[in-house]
Amino acid sequence: MELLSLAVQFAAQKHDAMRRKGTDLPYILHPMETASIVGTMTSDVQILAAAVLHDVVEDTATDIAEIRERFGERVAQLVAAESENKREDRPAADTWLMRKQETIDVLRNTQDVGIKMICLGDKLSNLRSFKRDYAALGTVFYQRFNQKNPQMHRWYHRSIADAMPELKHFDAWKEYDMLIRTFFDGEENGTKKNKTDFQTTQILCTHGGRCLCERSCSYVCDQA
Repeated sequence: MELLSLAVQFAAQKHDAMRRKGTDLPYILHPMETASIVGTMTSDVQILAAAVLHDVVEDTATDIAEIRERFGERVAQLVAAESENKREDRPAADTWLMRKQETIDVLRNTQDVGIKMICLGDKLSNLRSFKRDYAALGTVFYQRFNQKNPQMHRWYHRSIADAMPELKHFDAWKEYDMLIRTFFDGEENGTKKNKTDFQTTQILCTHGGRCLCERSCSYVCDQA
């Protein structure tokens, strides 16, 4: 367990003074929750260490070489798989769809269950926060994000869940799926509730000639 303890210490140092977006909560709570969720699926210490470290390369002045030197090749590979290319020379809102599609593609193409477990822990932690903050703030909650269209977030999370069918038997995946259905689709106990305005938003696609809302809207991409 020394590896995990070192990862916790390292992540706490790297995320020191950082806060969760739009809140006063210490950022380190998110990677710790992510690792806790992953711990319900595996006891592999390298995967757990990578879960704690999953945001240090993406969000702090740390590179993969340092992770490899301190924690080994396996942990470095897992962290690299979870780290977005931020393309910091461009506005984050302009690259949001590209970055999220890359994450989905990684999950669809990998055979590494560790990558999928860490991603599930990360996204489940995020959706738990979504639910809490939306209950307190309403639709203004989305203004804190680079992508302010709720149904684009729905598309992203649904695609993530669908890209990890081998995890469907875990309680973490079931909770994630339930939050997607209740939060974005207005379902409760398998029954549709009255939809809020954001749940009926139509999404104009930006690639692939289809509507990303995955509903039966009539939009047809002019590039199709």
